[in-house]
Amino acid sequence: MTDTATVFCDPVSMQNKLFGELSSMFAKEVPMYDRSLAVNHVCNTTVCDLAARLHVGFAISPQQLNQTSGERHGAIRIGRPDEYRWITRYFAAFAMQPHNFYDMTNVGAKSKPVIATAFRSVVKPEHRMFTSLLVTDYFDATTRARVEALLATREVISASAKHLIEKNETQGGLNAHDFNALVREGVDRIFKWTGNARDHALYTELCDAGFKIAADIACFESHCLNHLTPNTFCMDLYTASMKFCMGELQQGAFRERATTTLTRLCAAADHDWLLLHFRHLDHARIQSFAHANVSSSDIARMVDTLVATLQLPQFALVNLKHAGFKEFTEGPSQDTPILLRQDAYKALTEPVQFHNANANANANANTNANASVIHATHTARFGEIEERGYATTPVGRELYDRCLDQADAARDADPSLAKRDFPAFEALYAKPFEPFPKTLPALLQQGLVYGHYSATAKGIAARGSILTRDIHQLVRLGFAQVQGLRYEDFLPVSAAGIFASNLNQMGAKSTAAVKPVYTRAMFEEILGKPVIDSDAQYRSEHEASITETFAQLGLLEQMTA
Repeated sequence: MTDTATVFCDPVSMQNKLFGELSSMFAKEVPMYDRSLAVNHVCNTTVCDLAARLHVGFAISPQQLNQTSGERHGAIRIGRPDEYRWITRYFAAFAMQPHNFYDMTNVGAKSKPVIATAFRSVVKPEHRMFTSLLVTDYFDATTRARVEALLATREVISASAKHLIEKNETQGGLNAHDFNALVREGVDRIFKWTGNARDHALYTELCDAGFKIAADIACFESHCLNHLTPNTFCMDLYTASMKFCMGELQQGAFRERATTTLTRLCAAADHDWLLLHFRHLDHARIQSFAHANVSSSDIARMVDTLVATLQLPQFALVNLKHAGFKEFTEGPSQDTPILLRQDAYKALTEPVQFHNANANANANANTNANASVIHATHTARFGEIEERGYATTPVGRELYDRCLDQADAARDADPSLAKRDFPAFEALYAKPFEPFPKTLPALLQQGLVYGHYSATAKGIAARGSILTRDIHQLVRLGFAQVQGLRYEDFLPVSAAGIFASNLNQMGAKSTAAVKPVYTRAMFEEILGKPVIDSDAQYRSEHEASITETFAQLGLLEQMTA
């Protein structure tokens, strides 16, 4: 009989548990987050209702909807390289590996004193953790010494957590008791907000110098979650709904935006869109659906239902403490289905206590008689949302970067346009992205995104008589089929834009005598392992699927004959 103590838990299942527990923790700490999840569930349900009207036969169970909506990515900020190494090993226990090196010190006016990676599963990830490391040599020698001295006095990773991490590495896994204990270490200690901080003088100086993100990392007791982002099926429906619930959009304006968004979605939600957004579907299932038309009156009724739902008491976010919603969404335009669109309600201002603080405190803080505790406020935790598109090739990414530069410049030239005239703002922002096709076949044809190809039954039956080796022509003829690869990673410029908006602060230049240069090799030394190149992963899957499709269709033999 097998000793149950030696039965190891599936790390991905425990990863799901970890993120579920973190979500519950964050919901208790931040009521706005809990309510935003409810708003997103309503929006995703509305999108599914529309999909069911468009594609007769489409269905999604409550469990599938919750799982898809519950994909999350979080963000944490780490202070010391040794802590970062431990966090790397912690996530490894949950089958999460570092993907990509993000140099946030080198994103122009939005630059921050951090470098980062994203921990996620290698295959079909559901959760991600964008994990930043403060680079103290970004500062002048005096500031650097003060920051490093303060960071040296804290111990975020407990001895128990280290023991469990090492046990996992030695044994090659953990049993249920140990894994649950490791989850609790994350939820109860490593990522938990305490509101306790130290050295108010340093905190104030860093904030005043433009380094709020450094103050957030250096002066607090733990690494707390900055956000925990859910997955939305339609960014524009969610953002309009949140602004309506928060009192930033009147009902008439909300109805107009919701109607426009759902009308657009009717045109965009083809079979490729279904495959991108719903992992429980495959080609065979989707091809069994019958297409139907959705009328303007159908959409009007859906908007009526949406308005009635969001007017229920539990969605009165206007009654919750909040700092408003971002004015615009980061990433590509709404009609360009690539990479990642991100938005957020702005960071909340929360009470904090600085213990053993410098007596020369900021006049805005309340200091007790002996100056051992300073009561102040801190703004860092916000409510991000994301909608994922297709992974771009290097050619596609280069085009995206050019389009984004133009779109950002157009937006910055008239910063209040989004509030004054939202349709005009959308048109202005979308125009630079016109070089991008708006459908998957066209994006693939131009080599701008990656796909996963496979042979169809029709193609296999025609083996030996197929005359073309053009993969796109094979798809058009029905001999092959393709699913666009979803982008599973991050966009540094968009992330920096979210940071800037939530911190009410743009980037700040290095104050070091010579601005340091950060490389992937240096970062990998801190991690203690290589960083996975996501683009190489996407490219490998794309190319391997074409080779396998050719083999199934008998085209490899023709090519080598």
